[in-house]
Amino acid sequence: MSNRKFDAKKLQKLNNPQRLKDIPPQIISNRLINKNPRTLIEIGAGTAFFCIAFLQHCKPDSIYACDLSATMIDWMQENVAPKYPAIIPVKTDEDRIPLAGAAADLLFMINLHHELEQPEKSLHEAYRLLKPGGEIFIVDWKKQGMPEGPPEEIRCTTEEVKNQLQKTGFKQLRVCDDLAKHFLLVGQKD
Repeated sequence: MSNRKFDAKKLQKLNNPQRLKDIPPQIISNRLINKNPRTLIEIGAGTAFFCIAFLQHCKPDSIYACDLSATMIDWMQENVAPKYPAIIPVKTDEDRIPLAGAAADLLFMINLHHELEQPEKSLHEAYRLLKPGGEIFIVDWKKQGMPEGPPEEIRCTTEEVKNQLQKTGFKQLRVCDDLAKHFLLVGQKD
């Protein structure tokens, strides 16, 4: 595993309530076309912190909380799934999710993109998982120096991520740059 990956030993950092202030689900939801997604997938779910937030905000039927870390999957199965049965932990590879194609109305990645070894492969997989008309949103750290987050040298620019989304077939790309520490990109599958 690369040194780009989040250290699962620090998983409690992922449950910091400040994260919901930095990345408010309401702001993201306002940028989506589909205001009532029924099936969601989060890639890089970690502790399912944002799955819980979007479950409470969007009230979907189910959210697949995907992660490649066995530690994170075990933590979600013990601490999240019993309280939130609509959140389903799924063990994955970086660019292979063991779910049927066209499974989701909405797929999201929060603070994951900078960790991806081959982002276009992961985005192709995201495209496969979305229903026609389904949306993807990516939130990640802005590429600028700040005391929090990953090192600046491994962060991505908004333009890099936008180009990767275009290359993998996503359309109607919208860049939202009004979050203080993060960028938000939204796209749609034809």
